[in-house]
Order: sequence, then C-alpha cells, then structure tokens
Amino acid sequence: MFDFIIQKDQELLIFFNSLGSEQWDPFWLAITKQFNWAPLFLFVIILIFKFFGWKRGSFVILSLIILVAFSDQFVNLIKNTIERLRPNNNPEINHIIRTFSYSPKGFSFVSGHATTSTFFSVFVILLLRDKFKYIYFILIFPLLFSFSRMYLGVHFPLDVTMGALIGFILANLYYLLFNKVDQKLFANQIAQE
Repeated sequence: MFDFIIQKDQELLIFFNSLGSEQWDPFWLAITKQFNWAPLFLFVIILIFKFFGWKRGSFVILSLIILVAFSDQFVNLIKNTIERLRPNNNPEINHIIRTFSYSPKGFSFVSGHATTSTFFSVFVILLLRDKFKYIYFILIFPLLFSFSRMYLGVHFPLDVTMGALIGFILANLYYLLFNKVDQKLFANQIAQE
C-alpha cells in the first residue's frame, strides 16, 4: 500500500512538473522566493497595527515571528527524521522531470514552504476574520507558494499536502494558545473593542 502511494505521488509530481514551459519558469521561480512576498507581509503588518494598535500589534507581530520560527524548526525535525529525497535529487525520477538551476539539497517531506505559508495564512485569517472581510484572499499565498515547489520539481504533492495540513492544524492550535495569552495581557483593551 505504501509503495502504491509513493508511486502515485511520483506520477502526480511528474504530471504537475510537465505542465511547465520556459515561458512560465521565471514566474514560478519568483513565486517560490519568500522575499518576493514582502509586500504581502508588509500589508499584514499594517493591518495588524491598524486593528490591534501599537502595543498589542507588537505582541501579535512577535507571535508571528515565533510562529514562523517554530514552524521552520518543526519541519526540519520531520525532514531529518523521514529523510525523503527531493524529486530533483531522486535518481528514480530526476531524469524525467524538468529541473532548474534552483536545485535545493536537503530532504523533501514535508514541504517547509507549504507548512509555514499555510500556518502563517490561517493564523492571520483567524486573527483578522472579524476585522477585515477580504483577509481570506491571503490563501492565494500558500496555494501559489506551495504549487511552485511541485512546478520546480523540489517537492512531491504529498510533501505539499501534508505540509499544508500540518500548517493548518498548528495554526489553529497556536491561535488557541495565542488567544489565552492575549486575553490575559490585554484584557482591558479587548473589553473596549
């Protein structure tokens, strides 16, 4: 059963990767770089300070930094435990897929891009859903960011799917913890909202 899942995962990756063309390569290479998403992160920071004020907003930003750092380390723990080769480094399929000069080493399962972007986006949605009705558009970020990893042949669909699932679960758990701490620290400000 496990071999069947891995085989289908590889076949799905080959399909997604084969959809690419040289015309679209620069776009997906840009999408996969975190720095290129800086305007989105800046927009989120502005929204946080707008809706939470400077003091409480600073606490939210600090929480986001801790969230991203925790997510990154958690993913590294999983990757170094499972040790699944990335598609671009896997001798079974790396001659079949399109590969790029962007060719990370390390391990594949789970996708850190998918985990962290989903974790971040879902947490921000939970924070701002009652304050900014368009916040759900932030889900475009993890969708594009995660797909770029398959397009570039550096993650399998299962890596991305499980990364997104882990990110979703962690965001909800982290939000519960954040709420408890937030209510204790800023009870007076929350009561005035």
